[in-house]
Amino acid sequence: MRPADFMLACGDGNSRLTSLRWTQWDANSATALGVNMVNDCKPYCAAGKFHAYEVIVRLENPQSWTKQPEMQHYTKMSLHYPQSRPDGYTQVMTYPLWN
Repeated sequence: MRPADFMLACGDGNSRLTSLRWTQWDANSATALGVNMVNDCKPYCAAGKFHAYEVIVRLENPQSWTKQPEMQHYTKMSLHYPQSRPDGYTQVMTYPLWN
């Protein structure tokens, strides 16, 4: 599955990937260009403003899925910010993907 959108921050939507355009997808990794919409949560999240950041998304480290071991899923996501990035973020942020 090649999602066009992906929720990063729980279910609250305060950080999500949108407009994903997959440029590479195979058994070992996948790469997409897109936008990370991040709420600045100032003064608090419900009153915060969303900001758009260009991002390169990389999925890696495929492993068997617990519920269906014959299926593989990516277990690591890296976000690379080629220009500006949210406060407190490094140029490359890496996250584990759940099983």
